[in-house]
Amino acid sequence: MKNSTILLSALVASLIATFPAIAQHEHHRPATPKADTAAMDHSMHEGHTMGGEAGMQMGGMRHMTHAFSLSLPMNRNGSGTGWQPDATPMYAYMHHGRNWNYMVHGSVFLQYTGQNINNKGRKGSEGMISVPNWVMGMAQRQVGENGLVTIRSMVSLDRIFDGGAGYPLLYQSGETWQDQPLIDRQHPHDLISELAIGYTQRFGSMIDASIYVGYPGEPALGPTAFMHRMSAFNNPNASLGHHWQDATHITFGVITGGVRYGDFKVEASRFTGREPDENRFDFDRPRFDSYSYRVLYNPSDNWALQVSRGFIRSPEISHPDEDVHRTTASAQHSVPLLGPTRWVSSTLVWGLNDKGHGHREHSALLESNLQLDKWGIYGRYEWIQKTTEELFVEEPEGFGHDAVFPVSSFTIGVNRQIANFANTLLQLGGQASFYTQDNALEPFYGKNPVSAQVYLRLTPGLMRMGM
Repeated sequence: MKNSTILLSALVASLIATFPAIAQHEHHRPATPKADTAAMDHSMHEGHTMGGEAGMQMGGMRHMTHAFSLSLPMNRNGSGTGWQPDATPMYAYMHHGRNWNYMVHGSVFLQYTGQNINNKGRKGSEGMISVPNWVMGMAQRQVGENGLVTIRSMVSLDRIFDGGAGYPLLYQSGETWQDQPLIDRQHPHDLISELAIGYTQRFGSMIDASIYVGYPGEPALGPTAFMHRMSAFNNPNASLGHHWQDATHITFGVITGGVRYGDFKVEASRFTGREPDENRFDFDRPRFDSYSYRVLYNPSDNWALQVSRGFIRSPEISHPDEDVHRTTASAQHSVPLLGPTRWVSSTLVWGLNDKGHGHREHSALLESNLQLDKWGIYGRYEWIQKTTEELFVEEPEGFGHDAVFPVSSFTIGVNRQIANFANTLLQLGGQASFYTQDNALEPFYGKNPVSAQVYLRLTPGLMRMGM
């Protein structure tokens, strides 16, 4: 615990001391002409963002755009090459250099979680202090009039703080620790969760072609990953449908090509199907044995839609002969409310894992975050089908190996900003989760399990275009 405290202090110090230096530069950069500033503020309040030539050249400075388009606003950035609504708020630090622009964002939770607290001694009943965390950086440079280079990286110290088995999370499954499947726990993320470079060539304001290479990176499959969705902004937990929807956000070896026409984009990826191994500090062997394709469409500033499908070769090390066809569809919605720090963001996701021979498991998620200045109120509902092997290390007597059990979870949470320094927020929050399950699971999990958490959170403040 002593070592974890020292490491936590180092990570927090990094966010407080290093990143706010970028935020301080933002406050002291040369002033934008008054007319342009007014236009920017109006745009942000109306839910619009500045992109393309207007965004890059405003005030004589070259401003950051979308990671894969000179003609789109940076607010559309999701995880990997995915899209979010243009009206999505951004909590980050930014620095505009002479040739390069830089952005850093992330989140550190110090939390205590109690799982299945009303069924002590039953399956998944556990309490633990944990520190889910991630920090992501992006650098961007324009090449000539129509070229754009983007470099991105993401780092997580999950393995150091939470151990190889991660943190307890009722009904969660996926990946392994000490050659045993992780059940009722959320696995830690790799130290290097993204290290990627992308290049985009513009052929006019309506057309871009881009290529993205990551080791690790994220293929064109699924919605924006849960930790990057503003609808899950204040929720420290991974979604239970993570391995049905967006688990490929850390893939050791991926190359994605995409073409955008207006507000449509078509992408295809070749990537490594195997999920990260138990060593969270190394770089796994790239295989490029899987593929995916995705269609993105933003019909307005407030909506981002996607459908995707992928063939994933041998994703789980515990089942090396099992392949998965994954299909997903999602809709994200963001809208600003009265005032720059008031907004609401929501996401609806459906995911299907098809393992062949009739083994098809569905998942669905609906989550939303309402931000009201210093207060945040959020919720998440999930419904997912879990098999016997996804819930038990040893198959209970009378259970079929491929039996499917529906599980539902409803989470409600609230937090409040208790400090704001150098554009960095400190929040205090708590949440409770309520579960329903197939009756056959009641002898193991108990009746109507309940889980709860309290946490402190450190995150960058809202980035305002008109600062």
